[in-house]
Formats: sequence, C-alpha cells, structure tokens
Amino acid sequence: MRPSTRTDLPRIGDWHDAQDLRRIQEKRLPEAVRLAGRAPHYRDTLAESAPVTSLEELDELPMLTKRQLRENYPFGLLAVDREELATYHESSGTSGRPTSSFFTGNDWYDVVDRFTRSSVGLNASDTVLVRTPYAMLPTGHQAHMGALHAGATVVPADNRTLVVTQSRIVQLLRDIGVTVAWCMPTECLLWAAAAQEAGLRPDRDFPELRALMLVGEPLSPARRELASRVWGGIQIVQDYGSTETGSLAGECSQGQLHLWADRFIPRVHDPETGVSNATGEGELTVTTLYRRAMPLIRYNTQDWVRVLDTDCPCGWALPVLEVLGRDATSPLVAGHRVPQHVVEEAVLTRLAEYGVMFWRARPAGDHLEVEFELPRGHAEEAEDALVREIQERLGVVARARAVPRGALVPLEALTKDPEFVKPKSLFAAGEDWDKAVSYW
Repeated sequence: MRPSTRTDLPRIGDWHDAQDLRRIQEKRLPEAVRLAGRAPHYRDTLAESAPVTSLEELDELPMLTKRQLRENYPFGLLAVDREELATYHESSGTSGRPTSSFFTGNDWYDVVDRFTRSSVGLNASDTVLVRTPYAMLPTGHQAHMGALHAGATVVPADNRTLVVTQSRIVQLLRDIGVTVAWCMPTECLLWAAAAQEAGLRPDRDFPELRALMLVGEPLSPARRELASRVWGGIQIVQDYGSTETGSLAGECSQGQLHLWADRFIPRVHDPETGVSNATGEGELTVTTLYRRAMPLIRYNTQDWVRVLDTDCPCGWALPVLEVLGRDATSPLVAGHRVPQHVVEEAVLTRLAEYGVMFWRARPAGDHLEVEFELPRGHAEEAEDALVREIQERLGVVARARAVPRGALVPLEALTKDPEFVKPKSLFAAGEDWDKAVSYW
C-alpha cells in the first residue's frame, strides 16, 4: 500500500450526540455525492439529481443493489484514475458473477484508522494471527495493515490453505505466543477442537492469547459466550464489515458494536414500505463519506440488522448495531422463517452443559432436522431438550440427533497436515516424482 496520511477524517470526540453526528454527515454529504458522480454507474443514476444536502434528500436517491454491483464488474464503480488505485479485490463469487472492490492509499488509511478504534487495543507488544482470507478479499489485509499500524507483529496465516492447517494454527498459537487472533467465529472453535485432539486444553495451555477478534459471520450471544468459555474466558471482540466497504462497525469497551457513522451514513431500510430511518430493524444501507476509489450511495448490504440510538458509557456517541443475519434468505419450515441466529441460540444455549460446539440444520418437509456433535453421553436427554427449545423459540417441530465427535467436523481435518510439495521438474534418483505433479 502506498504510504498515506489524512487530516480530513472525523475523530471520536468531534461530536457528542446524534444531532452533532448528523451535522458531520450532512456537511460531508454533498462532496460524497460529487465523488460518486465520477464513476460510470453514477454518472447515469446521479446525472439529473439536485444537490444532496440532507438525509431526507439522500433517501430519495436510487439504492445500489448487489445485482448492480455484479452488473458493473469490474470497473463500473471506479471513480478515480487507475493510477490512483492501491489494491483491487473481489468477492468470493458464490452467487455467480463476483463483485469488485478497490481502494486508494487514502481509502486504506480511513479503513485502518476506524478499524484500530476497536476496544481490543492492539499495540506493539501484540502478536496478531490473521486467519481470514488474503486471496482477493480485503478482510485479511485490513487486519494485517491495522496490526502493523498499531506496531504489532503480524502472523499472516491466511485461510483455507494447505500450508496452514488447523493443527499448525494450534502450534503457532503456542510456539510464538499469539496474543490476538483475527478469525471467523467457527474458526476459533475448530482450533479448540484441534487443540483437544492434540491433548491440550484451550482454557489453560495458551496463556499468551488474550483476545479473539471475530468477523465474517453473525455472532450470536450464545456463540460469543461459547468461544470465550472454551478459551478460558478471554476477551471476545466483534468487527463487522463487507468486501465492498471494509470495517463498518467495531466493538467498544462496553461490549457494544458501534457503527462508524462518522465515516458512513448508515440507514435502516424497510423493504416492505420502502422507508429508511436512522434506527430500527431492517436492511442496512450505507453511503460512504470519504471513499475515493469506489464511493457508494445507499448501498444495500442486504444484512438484516437492528440499529439503536442509545447512550453507551464508552462515550463514542455512535449508533449501536445488532447484526441479525439475512432473514429474507432464511429457510421456511411449515410456513415459519428459521433464521440461523435463532437456531444457533437454541442449540448452543440449551446444549451448553453437554459441551456442544458444532451443529447443522435443514428443513425436512414439515419439520427442522438438526444434528449436533455430542462429546459425551446423555444423547436422548440432549435431543429431547433441544426439540423443546426449538419449538419454544421458533414455533416449529424439530427432530434432533446427537452424533459422535468427528461426524460433522472430521477428526482428520483437525489433526493431519497434508503433505505439501512444491512443483518441480528435476528429481533425485529414487525420488517419488508422482508426489510433485500437483499444481494446486
């Protein structure tokens, strides 16, 4: 990344309440819309728009959808000359055509600056394991740059790679004294299981590990509590963002997730009425205020959220965010929506006493089929308890089945290190050259 500094960004303390924050947003809004108007997509959609100076006027502009992002692949939202770009990224493309995301050096300064507000308090004494993807996605780079910015040592472990397996992560955590790990919530549970398979106790044998920074999946209170408990009560800190934006929200000292509403304008959109508000429950839309390479106007993240304007003792005076997942895509069971975060709360809360970490569920006709790994006995008792819990929380019939360890997460994935051989063409006499023909 090209070195960069910025003096135009708001700092915590520049506002004291929601009205102050709105003034900051509306003062910057006309420039944000002007920046967006330089991108090919917005030259069409904003061409006839009058100057936008208020949140009410912003709500009248067209919304940017995921479909439009895909249609504008790769550079339909580029608002600067290519020479100004520092990095180019793409989504995983699991929904078909990928979406693009790009940043200038100044954009990255903004991302890193707001990311390092997190209450985890990264500093020069930290060794930070980065376990989210580096390949095409910005998430790993965000944590990497943020840790370097704070003076910490970075361990670039990447994700879903043959080189750094779950067992090797366990080794790294112990051998080099990792203090903070940046990963998905599921990952830290996989490490705990891998440590247990290696004869270690996650709650005792990793004394340097002080915090987990969790990102990339909705973090229910039950899974948060589970992750902390398994790892000996260490600090759990959530970050929330997207490929298109980088960090959108971070956690304060009081354990609240706050939207970075001084750098974005967040709005809660009701898809049924079409009305947007500063608070409430619905789809989160964001308008970037300082992004240069890829300004976004009313970008619909499609994440279902609850935004609250509540006083928080941390003093940040930023909206509180609860990420609820994507209810619109939740499966139906007998006419009832079944959101993942509700099922997860049921499973992990009710089965906490049985040591359950891994589960899966799917609709099966008129009922919900649920399986969970049960480390110890009492299968029938656990199954009956979960069925009652799901019925009470969701109003649907469930059939639960306890399965042994390794049935959902193969033990081989936790314990084995696949042989990794670099491609080569010249071999020693007697060397098995069939092992070096894989270029994956």
